[in-house]
Amino acid sequence: MSGHNKWASIKHKKGALDAKRGKLFTKIIREMTVAAREGGVNPDGKPRLRLVIQKAKEANMPADNIERAIKKGTGELEGATFENVSFEGYGPAGTAIIVEGISDNKNRTTSEVRSIFTKSGGNMAGAGSVSFQFTRKGVFLIKKEGLKEEDVMSIAIDAGADDFLVEEENFQVTCLAGDFDKVRTALLENKIKVESSELSMLPNNSMKINDLETAKKILTLVDELEDNDDVQNVYSNFDIPDDILKQIEE
Repeated sequence: MSGHNKWASIKHKKGALDAKRGKLFTKIIREMTVAAREGGVNPDGKPRLRLVIQKAKEANMPADNIERAIKKGTGELEGATFENVSFEGYGPAGTAIIVEGISDNKNRTTSEVRSIFTKSGGNMAGAGSVSFQFTRKGVFLIKKEGLKEEDVMSIAIDAGADDFLVEEENFQVTCLAGDFDKVRTALLENKIKVESSELSMLPNNSMKINDLETAKKILTLVDELEDNDDVQNVYSNFDIPDDILKQIEE
């Protein structure tokens, strides 16, 4: 299991804290605005908009907020103009990192992201420097409680999933990006509750981090990047053993 996949579970818990600070709503609204601008108001046949609406509902975002964000994206309401931005770089120990964001000022966001990399002992790199080490895939987290591993695995694999991982509290299902809707539909039709789902960038090969202090530095960098208002997602190829992750969490 890659470090990033472990981090997916940690990020899910972290999302609750972000929501309390209001950061999660801000990020979802920005993504929804851009998705609506790119795909129109109807989420049918628009995977990105459909996924972010689902994310908003999972975060208990009020329906009025969702409607306003979509209307800003389609131009029915005035609002700031946001655009997709992405950055690539290296973290401590040479870990590969991809940052995806949505910004109303690309120059500001670039400066802030570069500063975070530099302060954390990393550095920004040019486009394409690390992205070839990743593949975009769908990732689903499912609570294990009350579910049989073999049943969930069978449903997921039959629908197109290419990997099934068993964690302490969750099952984690991954699939190619093109199979995301098919796998999600199969899980829902079989009344399997999905705790979280996303289109992610998973590393093709992982870098094992056995040193506690290095692991702390990497996760601090990821935290600081994710804490930036313009950043939506952070992906890395680190592989941190469970015992070290538990020490950090404590």
